[in-house]
Amino acid sequence: MKCVYLYTVVLLLAVCDVTVAGPLHAQCTVQWYVAIPCQAVYESLVSQIKKWEGMTGCTSGGQRCSYTLHSATVHFISAKHTTPLKRYQQVINFRLVPYHFFTGCHISAMSISQTWFVVRDHGNNYCNLYNLMEGSSLTEVRGYREMTSDFLCTQRSSANCALD
Repeated sequence: MKCVYLYTVVLLLAVCDVTVAGPLHAQCTVQWYVAIPCQAVYESLVSQIKKWEGMTGCTSGGQRCSYTLHSATVHFISAKHTTPLKRYQQVINFRLVPYHFFTGCHISAMSISQTWFVVRDHGNNYCNLYNLMEGSSLTEVRGYREMTSDFLCTQRSSANCALD
């Protein structure tokens, strides 16, 4: 009976550790605010996704490649990213909502791993989103603000998005 009890306690601690660290599946949700119109954000993000389509630049294991644009409107962008080494896929969505009399844009972004067993991703889903924002220079625009956490983005604090 003691073995069953001990096993139950260990299992509960393992589950609690995962849930405190973030979602039970590798994913990321980020909110960004920029003081430029959503049309400009849309054009920048779509251009960057198209620039990083294909495997060019992935030879050293970098993440800034292998994006695929699925659909895009001024309010919603859908894409996919494939990791260069293990070929894992993540679905990426950006929702763009104007604010402050259409002079600013609220960007809600999400990246979700399609491989069901991926729980820890070393911040890959966060980097999928952030690299597009940084690559398109949106991190440099006036009024740039980011809101997320390790709970919303699996292992965000340990992410190394600078890998090319």
